[in-house]
Amino acid sequence: MPIVSALYHLALAFWTGGVALFTFVLTPALFRTGPRDLAARVVGILFPGYFRWGLGCGAIALVCRLVARGAGADPALFLLLLLLALVLFQAFFIEPRAAALKEEIASFEATPRDHPLRRRFSRLHAVSALCNLIVFGGGVVLILLG
Repeated sequence: MPIVSALYHLALAFWTGGVALFTFVLTPALFRTGPRDLAARVVGILFPGYFRWGLGCGAIALVCRLVARGAGADPALFLLLLLLALVLFQAFFIEPRAAALKEEIASFEATPRDHPLRRRFSRLHAVSALCNLIVFGGGVVLILLG
């Protein structure tokens, strides 16, 4: 099944590359070149599409893995399921809560870091960033495993 294998590898590469581009290039560039509040607003607009991209690529990779290998004990399959679970957690738990908090915070530039809403947002952001790094690292591992 060379086509299924190729599709699996493409899905992993697009997913992991998307995470790398968004996390290590796009987001830092936005925050480095513009006002924090504007950068946060732009990133917030991009998040739903970013998570859909990850879920779509991950779902394609999962289906291809199942077709190619079956549902037996496969470390790559378990890792893939973990990564998809993390993206689901980010998309449907973390992101909506963070977006709601951002709406309550009039300005990140004007609101002190120790403000309760900013502290709650920072905790959610830290969890999301950790999930994102795990997804990136897991994607790299899956690509290297072939």
